[in-house]
Amino acid sequence: MQQVMLSSGRRMPVLGMGTATYPVPPDEIMTSAVIDAIELGYRHFDTASVYGSERAVGQAIAAALERGLIRSRDELFVTTKLWCTDMHADGVVPALQESLRTLGLEYIDLYLIHYPVRLKGDKQMVFTSEDMIPLDMPTVWEAMEKCQGLGLAKSIGVSNFTCRKLADLLSHAKIPPAVNQLESFGVVMQCWNVKRSKELLSLWEKAEPRWGVEQGGSIVVKSFNKERLKENMEIFDWNLKEEDKERLSLVPQKRLILVHPFISPNGFYKSHADFWDGDV
Repeated sequence: MQQVMLSSGRRMPVLGMGTATYPVPPDEIMTSAVIDAIELGYRHFDTASVYGSERAVGQAIAAALERGLIRSRDELFVTTKLWCTDMHADGVVPALQESLRTLGLEYIDLYLIHYPVRLKGDKQMVFTSEDMIPLDMPTVWEAMEKCQGLGLAKSIGVSNFTCRKLADLLSHAKIPPAVNQLESFGVVMQCWNVKRSKELLSLWEKAEPRWGVEQGGSIVVKSFNKERLKENMEIFDWNLKEEDKERLSLVPQKRLILVHPFISPNGFYKSHADFWDGDV
């Protein structure tokens, strides 16, 4: 599989399997899907403490080693994320250590800040803007750097950061983030011609992963269906036609990630545009 070189000097497979889904399926379903993916050649797996999928991913890795599907854990690239309730200097390293225990791993390949937000309360997906509390990003990032220094994470990065927030982070970082993962990417289409719109949507669904790779990016796709997982792996067997590239480049793009729980007229972020620093 194609790989991309990170600023940390590590290589990351450009295609990964995502494990974020709600409601969270039973461990055996998730574990089986990850094992299927490993059999098909996937080597990059994306999870997070808040997803509730770390244990199942770890079980799948252990099973793959036992069955001889992989020779060593080093063949895999595993990403997990720091949840917002642990976004403080004393919470980062313990949170990663907890994730490693849940995964049954000694190190993570990539550790990401999930959102540039700090929340009070327990680790859960259900929250409101009232749960947001002040965030000290410099000390959080210093703790992220400690994770890499301790060997708990081979690379560190961020998720859902705007250019402005990245610039602020880089102004004080000793180790720059290796990755900025935008977890949800949507397409807004105006159906001026139903037949042509359906045709273009079909093209996009089939070509989006390949388009992302050809743009020089790394992508995470989510499916627990073995046939769909196989189809996604086949993007390396063909190239987009020039006319299709041109058509896809004209599709309006917009961030559709669900950040509305962070939005409040009296909160830190008063609108989606505010959250994304106008980069929507």
